[in-house]
Order: sequence, then C-alpha cells, then structure tokens
Amino acid sequence: MNIALWIVQGLAALGFVYSGWLKAFQYEKAKASWGWVKDVPKTFVAFIGVAELVGAFGLILPQAMNSAPILTPIAATGLATVVLLGALFHVARKEYRDIGVNIVFFVLTAFIVIGRF
Repeated sequence: MNIALWIVQGLAALGFVYSGWLKAFQYEKAKASWGWVKDVPKTFVAFIGVAELVGAFGLILPQAMNSAPILTPIAATGLATVVLLGALFHVARKEYRDIGVNIVFFVLTAFIVIGRF
C-alpha cells in the first residue's frame, strides 16, 4: 500500500506542479490553455497556482523527509478541496468536458488522504 501511495503522490504532485506553474507564472500560456482563465481575475488565477504548487510540495516533502508527515494528508485534503471547487466552477459554467481532470485529481488526492491518515 505504501508503494501505491508514493506512486499516486508523485503523479498528483507532477500534475499540480504543472498546473500550478502555468497559473502562477505563465498566465498567458494558462489563458491560451484554459478558457476559464480569461474570465477570472489574474491575481486569483495566480493564487490558485501558488496554492497548487505549495500543495504539491506538501504531498511529497513532509512524508519523504519524515518531518511532520501529518502534513501530507493535510496537503492532499487542501488540494482535493481545490479540485472539487474547480469542478463546481466548471459545472456552474456548463464546461462539462473540463470536469474529468478535476475528478481524476480528486480521486488521487482522496486516495492519499485516506491512505496517509
């Protein structure tokens, strides 16, 4: 089970680093990639990006360094909340094709939460 959790943590962290980096530091590329970015204030998009980056590091570092490993499932809970709210945002905007990514990352983070708590 520990190996499966590490694999999922790594995959989720990579996804959140990619997504967070675009949102936080490459706004124009994020705007070209995701239609919703045009309709949300730039500072809010950057805030989401930074939250995803911090959460991604929280999925790996506390557990890997065995320093406050309780922070890993807490980070996963925060990221699960972010993607759940993102899915609700897409539903409200009737962007149903975009919800699939949110569901995948919600399942990954929920698995981490359950496995690490």
